[in-house]
Amino acid sequence: MGFYHDGQRNIQRRFASTALADRLEQKLGRDRFTEADKSFIEAASFFFLATADAKGRPDCSYKGGAPGFVRVLAGDLLAFPDYDGNGMFRSLGNIAVNPAVGLLFIAMNEAPKRLRVNGRAALSLDDPMIGSFVGAQGLVRVTPEHIFPNCPRYIHDLEHAAPSPYVPSEGPPLEPAWKSFDDFKDVVPPRKA
Repeated sequence: MGFYHDGQRNIQRRFASTALADRLEQKLGRDRFTEADKSFIEAASFFFLATADAKGRPDCSYKGGAPGFVRVLAGDLLAFPDYDGNGMFRSLGNIAVNPAVGLLFIAMNEAPKRLRVNGRAALSLDDPMIGSFVGAQGLVRVTPEHIFPNCPRYIHDLEHAAPSPYVPSEGPPLEPAWKSFDDFKDVVPPRKA
C-alpha cells in the first residue's frame, strides 16, 4: 500500500493538494531514522502513541519519561519502555492484536517541531534490554514504515504560554516560510477563501 489511501486522496483532490502531498512525501518522507531524528526523539520527554484494536477502533495515549526514555537503536528500530500505569493496558493490548502504531513527537517551545513515526510494534515482557530502562516492566520495539516531519505551525509555545502566530484570526493569514521554499512553492495550492 502506498503512503496515501483513497480517503486521503479524495480530500487532497478536493483541496487541490495532491501535488503538494506527493512532493512532501518525496522530499521529507523516509523509512529510516536520520541522526537528526535520533537526536530529536532521544531528547523528548514525551510522545503520543496511537494504536488500534483488532477491529480498527483507535486509541491514543500520552507516554512520558526522562529525556532518553525513547531510544533509536538503529536506522530501522526504535524502542520505548512500558512503565507501571493504570492497569488497563489499552496500548499494549492493542499492540498485541494489531501491531500498527503511530508515534507523534512534539517540541512545544519557541522553535516548535513535530515528527511522526508510523510503523509496526512488538511488545516484549522479557526483552534483554528491559534492565537498561529504569522502571520498565516491558519494552516496545517499533520498526518504522513511514517517518516524516510535518508543519509545526499550529503548535503553541507552551513554555511562554503563547498561542501559535499561525492560529487563524481576523486579518490576512500568516503563511509559513516553507510554502515559499523552492522544493514546494510550485505545488502549493491557492488558499481557499
